[in-house]
Amino acid sequence: MTDEFEDRHGFPPGTNEVRPADHDDQVAARGLAQVAPAWADLVTFYNSIGCVTCEDVGNGYFLEPASDVMQRLQEDGIVDASTDRKVHGLVIGSNGGGQAYIAAPDGAVYRTRTASLDEPELDRVAADLRQFLELLEHSITRFMADGETENL
Repeated sequence: MTDEFEDRHGFPPGTNEVRPADHDDQVAARGLAQVAPAWADLVTFYNSIGCVTCEDVGNGYFLEPASDVMQRLQEDGIVDASTDRKVHGLVIGSNGGGQAYIAAPDGAVYRTRTASLDEPELDRVAADLRQFLELLEHSITRFMADGETENL
């Protein structure tokens, strides 16, 4: 993906990686499991993957480390993840356009319509974390093929 990036865009590529979880990430994942036990798939993910950074795919895609998810949870609490305010979620990442990704306890992943988390308007983008990761993979693959991304 980055081989011809600088020639095409005029500046060097940024960080584009899936970083494996290290010991600190796994400790943070265990902490997340204790304070948010309903997010089992997310905890499993964080036991293997430290973070995902794709700065150069469209505006960018970022899945934060478990330690950042925990810190945001402690500082800001759980975000309302549905229009009826009955489903709450954890902010797990963002795109380079300022929209946040929120994982609900049932596994669904939502995207904010704006950069604000105060009273977010959300769109459901995936039924569960696995589908979200598959959509992310598809978006990266499409970007590599034709320079376009999906509306994730």
